[in-house]
Amino acid sequence: MSQQTDENYLTTAQVARRLRVKPETIYAYVSRGLLTSVRARGRRGSLFAAAEVERLASKSVEHSGVVEQIESELTLIRDDNLYYRGHPVKDLATSLPLESVAHLLWTGELTERERFPVAGDAVELARAAMGVLPESARLTDRLRVAVAVLGAADPMRFDLTPLSVTTAVEKLIGVLVAALPGPVPALNPQQSLGSRLWPKFSSHRARPDVLESALILLADHGLAVSTVAARVAASARANLYAVVSAGLGALDGQYHGAAPTLAYEFLKRAQRDPLQALSDQLRSGEPVPGFGHRIYRERDPRAEVLLGMLGDHPVVETIQVLAARMPSFPNSDLAVAAMMHAYDFRADAGDALFALARMVGWTAHALEEYAAPALRFRALGIYTGPTD
Repeated sequence: MSQQTDENYLTTAQVARRLRVKPETIYAYVSRGLLTSVRARGRRGSLFAAAEVERLASKSVEHSGVVEQIESELTLIRDDNLYYRGHPVKDLATSLPLESVAHLLWTGELTERERFPVAGDAVELARAAMGVLPESARLTDRLRVAVAVLGAADPMRFDLTPLSVTTAVEKLIGVLVAALPGPVPALNPQQSLGSRLWPKFSSHRARPDVLESALILLADHGLAVSTVAARVAASARANLYAVVSAGLGALDGQYHGAAPTLAYEFLKRAQRDPLQALSDQLRSGEPVPGFGHRIYRERDPRAEVLLGMLGDHPVVETIQVLAARMPSFPNSDLAVAAMMHAYDFRADAGDALFALARMVGWTAHALEEYAAPALRFRALGIYTGPTD
C-alpha cells in the first residue's frame, strides 16, 4: 500500500477517536460487518477506509449505534391526520367493516371481505387455555396465553407466505374474540366482529358500530414500540403467533398498552368532580392521562372520530370541561376510556380492545418484514464492563 493510499485509511486508534468509542468496539464493528479492516504491508495492526468510517459516523447519534430506518407503505401521520395506505382513517372507520380495512393494510386492496371465521374446535382450545388462569387475570393475560396455545396447535404456522399468514390471523382474531370470558352466543358467520366482541365487554345496549370503529382507529399507528417488537420477531422469521406474542409482550408495558386503563381510572374520578380530579392529578406531579401526544400537535384524529360517535353523552361533557383547562388535547386513550364509561365496559376492556386491534397492524408489518432481508435488526452493543 503506497503512502498516497495510506492517506485514505485510518488506524484503529484514529477510528476510535473519530467515532468516540474504545478500540475494542472497533473490532465489534468489524465482526458485525459495519467496518472492513485491511492489512498494510510492512505495518502491524489494521487499517480502515476513511470513507467507510465517515459513513458509519454519519449513521448514528454520538456514534453509539446504528439506527435501522424502516421503510413502510402502511401508515402515514401527517398534519395531524392518519392514513392507512393513503386512505384517511377517519373515513375508513366510519364507512367500512374491520375485515375490509384489515385486508387493505395486509394486501393494499380495499374490497368487501367475508367476516373473520370462527372455528369451534379452536375456540374450545382457546377457552380452555384462558380458563387455566385465575379469576384476577386480565383479558390481555388471557389473550397472551391463548395465542401461545393456538400457535402450538397450528402445524402450518411456519408457512410464512402471505395467503397463509392472512388466513391464520383472520382465524386467530375470530377465535380469540369468541373465546373471551362472557356470553357464548350462537356462532353466526355473518355477524360483525364488533357485534361478537360487545357482549364480552358490556351488558349495555349494544353499539357494535362504535366498537368496530374503535378497532379500525387503533389497528395501526406506525412504528410504536409494540410494532417494532413485532417487526423484529418477523425479521427473524418468527411465525405469526410468535409475532403477535412479541407485540403483546411490549404492549403489556406501563407506558404503552396500559394507557387506556390509566385514562379510564382518571376519567372515573373526573366524572364525579372534573376540577378536583384534575387538581389531584396535577398535584401528584404525574402527567394527566389521556391528554397530548408525542406525534400529533393540535389534535388526535382518532379521538375526534370516537368522541364524535358518542354524541352528547355526559362523559363527553366531562372531557370538554377538562380540555378547557388543559394546554393539550384529548387523545385516543381518553376517547376509548370515554366509550368504556359511556357503555359500562369492564375495566380491563380497553387494553384488550387495543391488543385485538393491533393484531391487524402487527400482521401487516410482519408481512412487510417477511418480504425484506432477514435478521436486519441488530442493535450495536457497546461493552462498558471490565477489561484485562
